Amino acid sequence: MILHYYFARRFFRVFLTTLLIFFAFLTLIDLVEQMRRFNSEAASFYDILILTLLNAPAGLYQILPLVMILSSVSLFLTLARTSELVVTRASGRSALMTLLSPMLVAALIGVIAVTLFNPLVAATTKRVASLESEYRDQGQSTLSIGREGLWLRQGDETGQTVIHAERADERMTTLYDVTFWQYDTSSQPQARISAEEAMLTSQGWLLRGAKQWPLGTDENPEAASQVWASLIVSTSLTEERIRDSFSEPSAVSIWDMNSYISELEEAGFSARRHKVWLQMELARPLFLMAMMLVGAGFTMRHSRFGKTGVAVLAAVMLGFGLYYVRNFAQILGENGQLPTILAAWTPPVASIMLALGLLLHMEDG
Repeated sequence: MILHYYFARRFFRVFLTTLLIFFAFLTLIDLVEQMRRFNSEAASFYDILILTLLNAPAGLYQILPLVMILSSVSLFLTLARTSELVVTRASGRSALMTLLSPMLVAALIGVIAVTLFNPLVAATTKRVASLESEYRDQGQSTLSIGREGLWLRQGDETGQTVIHAERADERMTTLYDVTFWQYDTSSQPQARISAEEAMLTSQGWLLRGAKQWPLGTDENPEAASQVWASLIVSTSLTEERIRDSFSEPSAVSIWDMNSYISELEEAGFSARRHKVWLQMELARPLFLMAMMLVGAGFTMRHSRFGKTGVAVLAAVMLGFGLYYVRNFAQILGENGQLPTILAAWTPPVASIMLALGLLLHMEDG
């Protein structure tokens, strides 16, 4: 038990040290990049520094597998050079038993990253996007979304509504030159509404300068049209849901992801990307364990055998390869070419099996 605690403590210390080194490098590089993007008139140095620090958690979260494999390589190279692994084997402890405590530490780090660090990354990502928009626009209140404007869709038990706007404000709660197409539950058009402006309120969309054409009747839509100075159109959309619909799934906390997926599907949006992302996050602890095992598999030999540099390079390259396969499976899952569970869980499980096979081959031949 004491030996397990010793290896776990050593591995955790190496991981924290490696993480802090990467944090320093990422912060410095991002600070220079942010200073290049924003001039002193748009943002002061203090503003850029805050923006850089807010952007750091997302960068660290992306490179956690790299930090994990480098921490594993660093730890076991040190243990091999000091002959501690030789003494451990001489005491009758196998390589897999030696790796038990670092594996548990890697799994614990993965759980902490998913449950605590993921919500932090989601919050800071939203804040960074808001600050960048503020500094870039320098107070401008409107923006254009794509060449064809902004498209939204909302739905409830009565049917679906497709919304198109030429422009939107920074918060995407006020739309300009907007058109609503309303459909019933059988996808038949019911009405078309055009307005100069639509503002999202607690009661729904508040339309100003609106004109409504009925489409679900046999009469002439133009003859039956109505003009309204103001008109309320009910909606299930909120400001947060609209903003998140145009951002990456990583901008949504894992604790809110299930309810957010349900809301997206209820409103008629496709939630496939979010479903894949949720499963990928749940599988992250397994993938971090695989990265630790890969690093150990190449560096647990005694240093007198030589070719240490080749072993380190092979471990890092294999780690990058597994990370690429994981991302490729995620893309296939988001495109619908692989089932969600298969795309998310196959790469980490296969990586662990590969690493265990490598360890058994290295230790027992």
